[in-house]
Amino acid sequence: MTFEPVLPAVVLAVAAAAVLILRAAALPGAAKAGRPSLIRWTVTTGALTLILLAAARPVSGPAATESGQRPQDGANVYFVVDRSADSAIDDYGGAQRMSVMRDDIARLVDEHPGARFAVIGFASRPSVDWPLSADAWSLLPLVESLNPYPGGDAAEVNAGAAANTLRYQLISAGQQYPHAPNLVYYLGSGAAGSTLPQGVFDTPPVDGGAVLGYGRGPGEDRLREIAGQLGVPYVSRGAGADLPAAASGEDTFAQVTAPAARRLEYYWALTMVAALLLLAEIFLTTRDLRRARATRREVLT
Repeated sequence: MTFEPVLPAVVLAVAAAAVLILRAAALPGAAKAGRPSLIRWTVTTGALTLILLAAARPVSGPAATESGQRPQDGANVYFVVDRSADSAIDDYGGAQRMSVMRDDIARLVDEHPGARFAVIGFASRPSVDWPLSADAWSLLPLVESLNPYPGGDAAEVNAGAAANTLRYQLISAGQQYPHAPNLVYYLGSGAAGSTLPQGVFDTPPVDGGAVLGYGRGPGEDRLREIAGQLGVPYVSRGAGADLPAAASGEDTFAQVTAPAARRLEYYWALTMVAALLLLAEIFLTTRDLRRARATRREVLT
């Protein structure tokens, strides 16, 4: 097990020292007040300790891939997802286009273990639905909840709405992970019924990915243009069909996404236990305050 702290080690050390001093100062009073107070002191101290451990971000797994690559150099995978009204169309054997998109994203996440992922949704404007993170375990529930934006108008869809957002994301990732390959998967229908001017993907060069097309007719021409702008292949999708190797990047990026590089993070378990302990303390504190107020009212009356 190793640690990848969310804050500099010095800051965490100072915070830990401050917590230790404050809890030590409260211990004599808790011990003097009796066993219940001592138990509450122990529970609160344990919760604070767990929060500090979560901030230290413990992870398990190999420190490097078989090729000697550092975990922080794993691929950055960006999903640019069309959440417009076009994605609500049911034309995949009765299945909604967005349903097929969700399945494809989940497959791609599984095919890129050890990578960091980001999700950028768009219709007429973009939004970062999931910032770049290696926490694939928490990403999957978000993917399952992706749906077309309610009340959208197909005439106001901009197939290139996410261009600038993706550009800035790639620039930022290049500064933070200079040795990591960047993969872009664009999932959309091509805004066939839109009357808006369409954006252009003028981004830094990417190392792979694909434009996955879920539309038909005029939308496919626009999707092919986007694929050319990004420098990745265009793949027309069908419900239930396997992703071609050209889309999944299996051949090009087998080494940078080796399954042996998968790591497990434990911060979520630590924070969950800490939250439960603190909820118990909040309940007891609220109860004590109510009793104190009731006692005060009785004395005053």
